[in-house]
Amino acid sequence: MRPLLLSHFTATSCIGQGLQPTLAALQAQRSGLQPCDFDSVDLATWTGTVEGLDDEVLPAALQAYDCRNNRLAQLGLRQDHFDEAVQALASRIGRKRIGVFLGTSTSGILQTEMAYRQLDPVTGKLPDSFKYATTHNSFSVTSFVREFFQLEGPAMTVSSACSSSAKVFASARRMMAAGLIDAAIVGGVDSLCLTTLYGFNSLGLTSTRACRPFDAERDGISIGEAAAFALLEWAPEHLDGKDVLLLGVGESSDAHHMSSPHPEGLGARMAMQSALDMAGLAAADIGYINLHGTATPSNDAAETKAVVALFGSGTPCSSTKGATGHTLGAAGGVEAVISALALQNGLLPGGLNTQVLDPALPLNYLLENRDDAVTRVLSNSFGFGGTNCSLVFGRAG
Repeated sequence: MRPLLLSHFTATSCIGQGLQPTLAALQAQRSGLQPCDFDSVDLATWTGTVEGLDDEVLPAALQAYDCRNNRLAQLGLRQDHFDEAVQALASRIGRKRIGVFLGTSTSGILQTEMAYRQLDPVTGKLPDSFKYATTHNSFSVTSFVREFFQLEGPAMTVSSACSSSAKVFASARRMMAAGLIDAAIVGGVDSLCLTTLYGFNSLGLTSTRACRPFDAERDGISIGEAAAFALLEWAPEHLDGKDVLLLGVGESSDAHHMSSPHPEGLGARMAMQSALDMAGLAAADIGYINLHGTATPSNDAAETKAVVALFGSGTPCSSTKGATGHTLGAAGGVEAVISALALQNGLLPGGLNTQVLDPALPLNYLLENRDDAVTRVLSNSFGFGGTNCSLVFGRAG
């Protein structure tokens, strides 16, 4: 495939708002997870909360979109001059030639939860102030970002659970390859709500501690929230040595179970192999793998089998969810940005909270940061229903 340039990118999560705070937290091996104190939740679990969302105010013209998820989107768009970069590009190539492709799983569910607290006791009617289409609806965040920049190109939301904001890179690439657009905003936004916290708890998937990916005693996820964005353009002839390129995308479906991965990781392996094939690379060309690594027993075991089958046990790898938590529909976007930071800064981030690696998972799993100027990395995102996506990024030069 013709490489795509990540001309600008940014991430906002519990470890920081913008690239420099995010990088500083990774370098210091500092987690943003804390015991859950979100809203009225009464669960023994840990979460990754983005500070300041209640203080974020949407423009008057966009008040119909007001919800936690869209406030998080706006907060993320304002970091690292990302909003200015989009406006500059729109002025150069036109607003019809920029697409918007975002992933989310929760969208604005919290807004609906709040509305149900205000049900009319007689009629059961939801309050008139509740606007489902521009808040809860999965397309809400994509529509909000499109309106925020007054863009006129194609727009879509991908909601495929935890692979959502990885798969948008594939959607944008196809649109660009078809000649329908010349650039795209991709990424994902997911915010905390009671439905996911209590839902994952009811499935027995949340840990009572900060999550410990690939630990011998791992027992579940820690849910986080985040917004991550990248601006994709065709790579120019001349590149800076620190430019980050999207080299390959691989997608697959397990078709195995609604909430459990294929036990041998067959779909995950197919996605990784497809990404390598598109990039024209061999497994040995990858210097680091950002694992999906949710810290559930079945997920980490299945991913290990897939990675070992394709890469063997030597490739350095880690999960960064011990720092950010599992940001669900935003995870692919967040970890794409972390992969880009790894390429630009020669930093392979060590996995946090893991104490004793599971001896049954024979990976070269990093518990401490490693300085290594790798030129190719792979990032995995696997979701409920067996929806898998792997991305290969490379450093120019």
